[in-house]
Amino acid sequence: MTSIAAATAALRGRSGILVFTGAGMSTESGIPDFRGPNGLWTRLDPNDFTYERYMNDRDFRVESWGRRFDSPFRGAQPNEGHIAVTRLVESDLGVGCVTQNVDGLHEAAGTPQAALVELHGSASKLHCTRCGRDAALVETEERWRAGDEDPACLHCGGILKTAVVFFGEEMPRREMVRAWAMVEDADAVLVIGSTLSVYPAAFAPLDVVERGNPMVIVNQGPTDHDRIASAKLDGPSGELVPALVTALLDGR
Repeated sequence: MTSIAAATAALRGRSGILVFTGAGMSTESGIPDFRGPNGLWTRLDPNDFTYERYMNDRDFRVESWGRRFDSPFRGAQPNEGHIAVTRLVESDLGVGCVTQNVDGLHEAAGTPQAALVELHGSASKLHCTRCGRDAALVETEERWRAGDEDPACLHCGGILKTAVVFFGEEMPRREMVRAWAMVEDADAVLVIGSTLSVYPAAFAPLDVVERGNPMVIVNQGPTDHDRIASAKLDGPSGELVPALVTALLDGR
């Protein structure tokens, strides 16, 4: 583990910092990560969460709607780390934030949509897998609570699905294009709460590093690429990221 001062020094003089965030960013908001000791994959099998199973297994869809609408994590609020990320990307030092998270907390913390890429989609949006139309989340929940266990598209009767990217599903093309535009503009990358083990998302920060630029990692526990980081802060992002961002902005 390095110090805030060392992490600040690694990013000093950079004017195009890309922020890349993962599930560890939101644990202090009460949302568990995936691969940690108490992560979701200790209770659920990730192999179940495939696009093929969702489309072909009605019982699984029924379970999915229950997890979505009765989730204990609904109502989670951004933590100080999310707020600090907004400060950074809105400053003259940041080029934007690319997140693997689907919880919407960056947007709730005020990160402008123009500066935010949700690579794995959003749990707050629904669409029809047949006709592609969006579906209103509130209206769909009302139908579900009224007894419709697997609400279908009101326009064509197709299967509705959250905009979260499942295993085996294509990444959203528009968001990929936007993410790599930010990558190309970046001259440094700040990784927060990600083990850098999920691809193709992890290629975004790694591409910045491959061009000879510094990477600072803030994460609880090791990541797959600590060895190439210019600095690593091991601890809660809600404490470390605000301190780092304040040091960066004060030192301009």
